[in-house]
Amino acid sequence: MQGSTAAGRGFSRYKWFVHAVFLFLLLLCSQVFSAAQAQRLPDFLGSIPIGQIFPGADRADPPAGKPMVAKVYAGTRQLGVVYLTSDVVNTRGYSSKPIDVLVGLANDGRIVGARLVEHHEPIVLIGIPQSKVDHFISGYVGLNFVDSPPRHGAPPPVDIISGATVTLMVIGDSITRSAIAVARAHGIDKTATVAPSAAPVAARVVDDARDAVQSWQDLLDAGAVRNLRLNPEDVNQAFRASGRNDAAANTEGSTDADGFIDLYAALVSVPAIGRSLLGDTEWQRLKERLKPGQQAVLVAGNGAYSFKGSGYVRGGIFDRIEIIQDESSFRFRDRNHQRLADVAAQGAPAFREVALFVVPEDAALDPVAPWRLQLMVQRVLSVSDKAFVTFDLSYELPAAYTRPVAGAQASTAPPPTADQAAPAQTAQEEDAAPALWKQIWRGKAGQVAVLTVALLVLVGVFFFQDQLASRPLLHDRLRLAFLAFALFWIGWYGQAQLSVVNVLTFFSAMRSDFRWEYFLMDPLVFILWCATAISMVFWNRGAFCGWLCPFGALQELSNRVARRLGVRQLKISHGVNQRLSTLKYVISLLLFGFSLYDLALAEQLSEVEPFKTAIILRFMRYWPFVAFAVALLAAGLFVERFFCRYLCPLGAALAIPARLRIFNWLRRYRDCGNPCQRCNLECPVQAIDPTGEINPNECIQCLHCQMLYHHEQKCPHLIQKKAKRERRRAPAAEPAEQVIVIHRAPNPNSEPGA
Repeated sequence: MQGSTAAGRGFSRYKWFVHAVFLFLLLLCSQVFSAAQAQRLPDFLGSIPIGQIFPGADRADPPAGKPMVAKVYAGTRQLGVVYLTSDVVNTRGYSSKPIDVLVGLANDGRIVGARLVEHHEPIVLIGIPQSKVDHFISGYVGLNFVDSPPRHGAPPPVDIISGATVTLMVIGDSITRSAIAVARAHGIDKTATVAPSAAPVAARVVDDARDAVQSWQDLLDAGAVRNLRLNPEDVNQAFRASGRNDAAANTEGSTDADGFIDLYAALVSVPAIGRSLLGDTEWQRLKERLKPGQQAVLVAGNGAYSFKGSGYVRGGIFDRIEIIQDESSFRFRDRNHQRLADVAAQGAPAFREVALFVVPEDAALDPVAPWRLQLMVQRVLSVSDKAFVTFDLSYELPAAYTRPVAGAQASTAPPPTADQAAPAQTAQEEDAAPALWKQIWRGKAGQVAVLTVALLVLVGVFFFQDQLASRPLLHDRLRLAFLAFALFWIGWYGQAQLSVVNVLTFFSAMRSDFRWEYFLMDPLVFILWCATAISMVFWNRGAFCGWLCPFGALQELSNRVARRLGVRQLKISHGVNQRLSTLKYVISLLLFGFSLYDLALAEQLSEVEPFKTAIILRFMRYWPFVAFAVALLAAGLFVERFFCRYLCPLGAALAIPARLRIFNWLRRYRDCGNPCQRCNLECPVQAIDPTGEINPNECIQCLHCQMLYHHEQKCPHLIQKKAKRERRRAPAAEPAEQVIVIHRAPNPNSEPGA
């Protein structure tokens, strides 16, 4: 008791020192955080001539505002603004570091210039030429996201470069969202309507209590149903105005008398409108289907042109119509669609097409705010040439179908300034569309499903490894098929090659600004990392290294071909093999140390991995990188998995935590290693010591030793047991001499199942 009291007094004596250290660390962290949050436009603006970012500009004001922009001028005339994407939206990519792009935005909302000024993306640092990235970014020049907002789930407006999908999607998404946010915050958005400061605006919601049935004409007169009527000449004129006279000449056989399209739209999630147009039965079904806050739109049309088209039959999406509200937009899919036979309202005409659309759950439509249905008209001129024009059907719910919000007061306050509105508008823009990683996951849902099934198959292989290993031919064929899948589908198709860069980036993010969305950008890589982490608890690193690594699969498959062609395999002695295997741990630790100093430098040094060259870029790279990768594969023709065994920093990084596995699934006999050496001599990566113990740091879980464990013609232990059984079964009157041969050094080049 006295000792503990003395210890307490000793701690109290140094309590002030502990508090001082804590406060110092807290202050240091706050300084680092504030520095990380500081807007960085001034750091880059002075280093690049303004004319390179905004053509025609000769000077710029000092950066100001929130989000920060610099107004640019030609003489005394203001042309627009220049801003840094990372000051406006989240631009962190695969490296978890900001990707900084300077963007010039004209007064009409057009992007007139864009330039990548700083990044830490490994695939761009080494792998993708900077010129290709610059070409990708230049594809956004001339686009106007104010007049033509991007739609949810649509592909990027610029083609993605193979091998840098995640990085370039982040860049493109940041340019798009930042352009909209800056336009709204600084008054460039021409489509934004601001009520006069003197006019009070009361908050209103849909009046659910009003559900009286109205006739078709009453709905038209009230503005609850809106109409867009086009004849062929209207469409031809639109094509001519867009510069496509060839499309205007292609009238597709329609005449003025036919009418091109007579289109109607109504918000049928409003009770009075829904009951009138759908009838009581369909209205009740719709109410049961809609979730709180979800809306539904009825679209009906007559004429030669179909607003549905046939795209939804092939791809499940209605590509001819789009709903746009402010900067948000979305299209309907087949699961949102219900075909109706007619419109139930009294006096409604017969329609060629009637469709009920429910707004997708991942989109939002404010029922009391204006929106528009955009109709796309397409004309096919040739197999490779199509022309498009769009027409808008504007819709605003009449005030008669709404009511004031209870307790809400009319607002007479003047509109907020740009600085005051910027944070709210930026937040609104962030919420307007699903997060980029969610869009990527939806777009790769099929690939996610395929990889999930493959992982379940692999789990089955390990859980039923005894049954599989006891059938050598089945084991060999299944492993061969899985290696081919890992190389061709996971690697060359899915681009999901894990790398030590992932490990370095993860630890760097843990020390700075960790966010899961950085690592969710690539669904296949994320799933593989999760599967690898789980497998290290149950088995070891071999689940990934031996079955899921594309480059490992490439090495093993090429070695199989070499052995088939008679290439002699080099046998490395146990002592030399042990010493060479330490190289990969040294490389891994060096890379980790460099990452603490400079992550970008560590990512460049990680080129000791040939993964980018052989898998991500499919050998389409500068010749020194290709020569290095080919040299490693050539070495693997004589020593199976040469790179995995001696140089792979990722394998070393995985081997260390894999020592914590809680199960040992690989079975051994007592006489394995003493005296029998068959498994030791036949292990393809020499992961079995002469003593018979399996080294989990080197094992790739190929199950070859388990095949030998169950093989009655190859395993000396089983051969001896079989001989004893036969001796016991033999008649006593006919003794026979039994000769047992123990193979101590079989041919290491023997094929599985031979």
